[in-house]
Amino acid sequence: MSAALLFTILNVLGTFVFGLSGAMVAIRRRFDLFGILVLAVATGVAGGIVRDLLLGAAPPEALRSTWPLAVASLAGLCAFLFTKQIERLNRPVMLLDAIGLGVFAVAGCRKALIYGIEPPGAVLLGVISAIGGGVLRDIMAAEVPRVLHEDVYALAAFAGAVAYAVCLWFAVPETTAAAGAVLLAVGLRLASVRFGWTLPRPPGPD
Repeated sequence: MSAALLFTILNVLGTFVFGLSGAMVAIRRRFDLFGILVLAVATGVAGGIVRDLLLGAAPPEALRSTWPLAVASLAGLCAFLFTKQIERLNRPVMLLDAIGLGVFAVAGCRKALIYGIEPPGAVLLGVISAIGGGVLRDIMAAEVPRVLHEDVYALAAFAGAVAYAVCLWFAVPETTAAAGAVLLAVGLRLASVRFGWTLPRPPGPD
């Protein structure tokens, strides 16, 4: 599989799973169908829009192409029609979020590198791509963004983006680097939830 095809698949997958996560949050908040679709689309495309604007790729791909909005809308409809089946998963929003996080961290980093951004900046844009949709989703649903209170969230995206950039630095084939980096980010996020990993916090008030 070529790198271009792999990243096309990853972008579609990331948009869809983030759209699903946004729609499931909307369903739990008892939004109507329109609200579900709005939150699905916002979650699915927000990170990519911010990334493209920071790269100077205007208008963003989500506005130039029909597929990002279509894929995110399809995710919203699937969540609406198959809510019960999705809810049977163990913590579906967290699981979908983890997949989208890993996919967009790597895809965002790659696009930044293609635009000539140095690796540290590309990693930062990868993280922004990964967390942007979730932040907007949580704000629109009147929740505290997960990135502010779930410790291994942005850190998982950071780890995936760094792993991808480092692998390319050592001339690892791009498809192998991307697949490994996505799995690292997703696995780190899921493991942090499973085992309760957290970063140090300041002592609470007396």
